[in-house]
Amino acid sequence: MIIVTGGAGLIGSTVVWRLNQLGHEDIVIVDHLGTSDKWANLAPLRFKDYLEKEDLLPILAKGNSSPVGAQRVRAIIHLGACSSTTERDASYLIRNNFEYSKQLARFALENDIRFIYASSAATYGDGALGFGDDESQLTRLRPLNGYGYSKQLFDLWLQQHGMLDKVVGLKYFNVYGPNEQHKGEMRSVVLKAFEQVQATGGMTLFRSHRPEYGDGEQLRDFVYVKDAVEMTLFFLEHPEANGIFNIGTGQTRSWNDLARALFAALDRPAAISYIDMPEHIRPRYQYYTCADNAKLRAAGYAGECTSLEEAVADYLKGYLLPGLHLGDVV
Repeated sequence: MIIVTGGAGLIGSTVVWRLNQLGHEDIVIVDHLGTSDKWANLAPLRFKDYLEKEDLLPILAKGNSSPVGAQRVRAIIHLGACSSTTERDASYLIRNNFEYSKQLARFALENDIRFIYASSAATYGDGALGFGDDESQLTRLRPLNGYGYSKQLFDLWLQQHGMLDKVVGLKYFNVYGPNEQHKGEMRSVVLKAFEQVQATGGMTLFRSHRPEYGDGEQLRDFVYVKDAVEMTLFFLEHPEANGIFNIGTGQTRSWNDLARALFAALDRPAAISYIDMPEHIRPRYQYYTCADNAKLRAAGYAGECTSLEEAVADYLKGYLLPGLHLGDVV
């Protein structure tokens, strides 16, 4: 049995979709559906059970008398978290992202269960120290928001308690792809731009407020969710690989590149305009992110990432335009 927390979310539902493709259905999905449309991501997937997040820990505490007793669990892929970079309730982030993760990690390690969890590239802050996934540098990182700090706290807690070399933490960069419609303001720019182009025929990007970058030339490591999941599941089959790893393409592309890929996939001429970046976000805005993938490659991962143009085309033509979710049968 594999437990996937955050299993109705963007990365989580794609993990379950890929596990289904590989023949796995003995899966327990844990999430908080609330009033969102995340449930639609689950409809095409095959799994054994669904639990709301507040019900998982009490059930695990019952031991092997419960349907998800430790003897039945092969792995916990812990992707559930509040991922809003604008969330201001730090106490909520600590309870939801830090304390919950600590309890899951303890349970997994006490019962010899593979534990793979989502850290975040947000822990790198402004990137002044680079984007290398070297655990010896963890204490030097300074996240720029509460979400990133909650993830940083868990990384540090594992390190301080001698657990980090027994688990896998994954620092996801700019992940986009199908099954993200429920994310509200945290939707990727690909989805937001698609909606904007459909409504108005054009899209907007932020102007640059640094002379070394042109408008729309700010750089990101955009990683298609299908590729991010291939990297994630590599660690399910390689228990010898532990520690923190970046999950990204290892290449940078500009917002303009992304916009041009979107218009090309829609077979429309590019219509991009630029607006001033709100002053309150300028001090914390990242102009460059790029995953250093050397450690991932050294661990044995040999997969190649889909190009930005191919991934955007797959996302739009395979899912957004026909209104489909991963696993839907056309």
